[in-house]
Amino acid sequence: MQKFQVNNLIRSATFFQHAGISIVFVFMPIIAKGVTDSVFEIGLIVASFSFAQILSEIYFGRHSDKKGTRLKFIRIGFIGCAITFGLHYFADDISLMFLVRIAAGIASGIMIPAMITYAYEANHEKKRSATVISFHALGWFAGIAAAGFANDLKLIFLISAASFLIGFLFTIKMPNPPQAKELEPGTTKKVISKNKFLFLSLLLRHIGASSVWTILPILLMDRLGAELYQISIVYVANTLTAFVLMNLMASRIKISNVSKFKIGIGCTTFVFIGLALITDWWMAMPFMALVGGTWAFLFIGGNFHLMENNPRSTSTGIFSSTISIATVVGPVIAGGIAFAFDYVSVIYFAIAIIVCAFVISLKIRN
Repeated sequence: MQKFQVNNLIRSATFFQHAGISIVFVFMPIIAKGVTDSVFEIGLIVASFSFAQILSEIYFGRHSDKKGTRLKFIRIGFIGCAITFGLHYFADDISLMFLVRIAAGIASGIMIPAMITYAYEANHEKKRSATVISFHALGWFAGIAAAGFANDLKLIFLISAASFLIGFLFTIKMPNPPQAKELEPGTTKKVISKNKFLFLSLLLRHIGASSVWTILPILLMDRLGAELYQISIVYVANTLTAFVLMNLMASRIKISNVSKFKIGIGCTTFVFIGLALITDWWMAMPFMALVGGTWAFLFIGGNFHLMENNPRSTSTGIFSSTISIATVVGPVIAGGIAFAFDYVSVIYFAIAIIVCAFVISLKIRN
């Protein structure tokens, strides 16, 4: 009973954590379009958040292992995110937008590795923690849906800040069990070297994906006539599928974590082949559902494989920061390609680089 209560607290905190992030993140290209008309500058604004996350996740993920505590970093992250995401409300020029995005990236990076590790360590049967971690996908579902209902690019900043404050309240009741301290020097380099094919394939896959996410909301709105709430519907198909599959991984899907990761990488290719061919906004929905499935496989498979074989917060911090690096590089590439050619060319780039990612992932061993 006690374990059930702890898991429900983690589920609730995870839900509001990712609702707060997603409600702003998904619509950032459209928000950035309000302070600059340059597609390249929009890419830089989107990238600035993830650039800050890179250093934050690596540093605080490793620090969490060294200190032997997760909860302190989780709580600091929630408070920091409530403040920094709320400050987006006042960012009405490009300089202020850059500043608040960087601050928000640092704040979110403090808690993401600690939160994943805390959920994993709270369960004796580790695969059951997938049902807890799955609430990050449900949070993205709620955040995107809330943005669609709000239909106001200013109001979503206040909803985001409120989500983090509510999530923080759940962390107050979460227990703070002692953890073994990981003090071995050079651990970050060792984890990267040991898992280089996993991190490299993840990096390339997410460069392709994040380049498309940079231009997709604008493409749906400007080229295919979608409204804000219709873009929300498209992205909801992604997160709902991810939530369902992550829960199935705890009980029904029995394949190895490495196989899950490879499936997630490889099947992403079909997502972007489909998105390159759509002619109306609603046609993106089945492909966004597919990308939700691929994300569930690679996220659970990759993180669980790392936590089973490496210091946990350190390895999940590197996993998250690898995604952040890709989310810096991807939008910059997307802005450059879209400026030089067109939006669809960005999708073709994504297809090519994700094929390379899948080939590299085949070198990962159980």
